[in-house]
Amino acid sequence: MVSVLEVKDLWVSVEGKEILRGTNLVLKQGEIHALMGPNGSGKSTLAYAIMGHPKYSVERGDILLDGESLLELSPDQRSKKGIFLAFQYPIEISGVTMANFLRRAYLAVRAEGGANSKVSVAEFQSILNRNFQLLKMEPSFSRRYVNEGFSGGEKKRGEIVQLATLRPKIAILDETDSGLDIDSVRIVADAVRDIVQRDGTGVLVITHYARILNYLRPDFVHVMFNGRVVVSGGFELAQELERKGYVDIESKYVLNTKQ
Repeated sequence: MVSVLEVKDLWVSVEGKEILRGTNLVLKQGEIHALMGPNGSGKSTLAYAIMGHPKYSVERGDILLDGESLLELSPDQRSKKGIFLAFQYPIEISGVTMANFLRRAYLAVRAEGGANSKVSVAEFQSILNRNFQLLKMEPSFSRRYVNEGFSGGEKKRGEIVQLATLRPKIAILDETDSGLDIDSVRIVADAVRDIVQRDGTGVLVITHYARILNYLRPDFVHVMFNGRVVVSGGFELAQELERKGYVDIESKYVLNTKQ
């Protein structure tokens, strides 16, 4: 069965300030979607709301995975259901190695899905090594504390190592391309495409730029203004934004609606 994430008429506030105002989105496994929009339009708010960040209060609407509401589930429960979020600003976890962190997460997700959670340390290390190689990172990173001493690009690639290891149904990448050089953008994009093809993961890429999308070639592109998706299309929509910016989109789909 193909899993489906549905965001239905979602209204979300943060510390009393309304950010999302009726957002709708449908994302299926095996699809790559891009979410674009100017700063402050609500892109990251949507990501955190889907993942269940406690600061983000859902006022109306629903978030469904395979028809089941996620609203009452904690972030770790949503993760076990198959939702993954790659952070825009990955945090450091001192004293916890990448290998230990990911093995515990891997076993928890497998157990939730009813799979055999008995994976030896050697077997898991082999899985981890393949995924570090996929992101052109040395396997020795598995022995380092999570993100501690990593460069900005290494942190972002490390997030995709986590994605490749946990194999979620739906992955949200919150500006994973920010701070990456040209080579790293290509490495990340190639790895994400491999993961989609290998595991059938559905991916929502939040980005400001078409640069990473040139490699990913998303199936759908959505543009967000003022807390809601105002227009959706194919990859050509991202190319149009790259040429014209958001002014043309705003005049067509936002200002006209207000009149």
